[in-house]
Amino acid sequence: MIDVHKIRLDFPIYETHPNLVFFDSAASSLKVKHVIDKVDYYYQKLGVNVHRGAYDLAYEATTLYENARQNVARFIHANEEEIVFTRGTTSALNTIASAYIKQLKPGDEIITSELEHHSSIIPWMIVAKKTGAKLVYIPLTKEGRITVEGFRKVLSDRTKIVAITHVSNVMGYLTPIEEITKFAHEKNAIVILDAAQSAPHIKLDVRTLDVDFLAFSGHKMFGPSGVGVLYGKEKLLNQIEPFEYGGEMVDQVSKDFVSFKDAPLRFEAGTPVISGAIGLSAAIDYIESIGFEDIHQHTHEIHQYLLKELEEVEGITIYNKTADNPVIAFNIDDVHPHDIATMLDGSKVSVRAGHHCAQLVSQFLGVQSTLRASIHIYNSKEDCDIFIQSVIEARDFFRQF
Repeated sequence: MIDVHKIRLDFPIYETHPNLVFFDSAASSLKVKHVIDKVDYYYQKLGVNVHRGAYDLAYEATTLYENARQNVARFIHANEEEIVFTRGTTSALNTIASAYIKQLKPGDEIITSELEHHSSIIPWMIVAKKTGAKLVYIPLTKEGRITVEGFRKVLSDRTKIVAITHVSNVMGYLTPIEEITKFAHEKNAIVILDAAQSAPHIKLDVRTLDVDFLAFSGHKMFGPSGVGVLYGKEKLLNQIEPFEYGGEMVDQVSKDFVSFKDAPLRFEAGTPVISGAIGLSAAIDYIESIGFEDIHQHTHEIHQYLLKELEEVEGITIYNKTADNPVIAFNIDDVHPHDIATMLDGSKVSVRAGHHCAQLVSQFLGVQSTLRASIHIYNSKEDCDIFIQSVIEARDFFRQF
């Protein structure tokens, strides 16, 4: 069992903001002191580039950086050659989309869904426009879930790409990706998984999932911002064109010829995100020190408690009562979400309001925007009680007008 009081000692923000009620972890989680210390160590004790220098500082920096790659690989059951460090999930997903422009033609189909974060769908919109390929949307269930049955309805011999979310950042629904991948591969389609929301809550195993590419970010799992991971099957990574060109990623250069190194370095042009990778590795260590089983048990308990309390508040519409991830999307009747979020902040309650970089979800729900409360290990039932009281006070305030 997780002791929230003890957990909060690991997060320096609670020293300066002891009354913080933070329900916006789906956007970006709070940061662990262990992670901050590792990043500080790099900048204060090293601060040099990797792979290039023949001196001790460079050797230590390179060792920490490549150890981070090994740690990430182990974390998702991949080979270290299959781990590319990026600026985040967005950067990783754009890298893959850009790489497949040359491999698509008019009439080819790209399967996606209305649950996608913009970074998972917009790159493929652009690719489709440039290549003449067609975007095809998986029909969702009435409550907004992706199902294998829905996927098979749109899968065809023309399907070349499946770009899909693992867990919706708004609805919190888990995609049955193993079965979807199996059927996609029967059509020789490439499967790209946005795991930004699942990585902080679910033990990922790329061998079991069998996806071709997968992306996630450090900042949603207690790590630094500005760093993410692109996993790709080694053979595929070495077949596609790099997204950026520059130092370190080249093998041979002449006046009229260039060849590139094998993955992962072919995708890490220039100075990589050294401190970010080191910090992400430290975040992985922290997550594993707690364990996904305890993380899930705690966040599920808090999620269900908050959901139950919120359901009893009159004038509330909840859109995802059966969410798999600890996320609640809701609105207060006849009040704009941004107005509610601003009032909640007066009680030190942090939630997200808007379309959450997923406008197709809002359109599916038939609303302009929603409030979103997302939960992690530092949240308690006391947080929930403060949240509920603040929601009621905000509701009552706006009912006066």
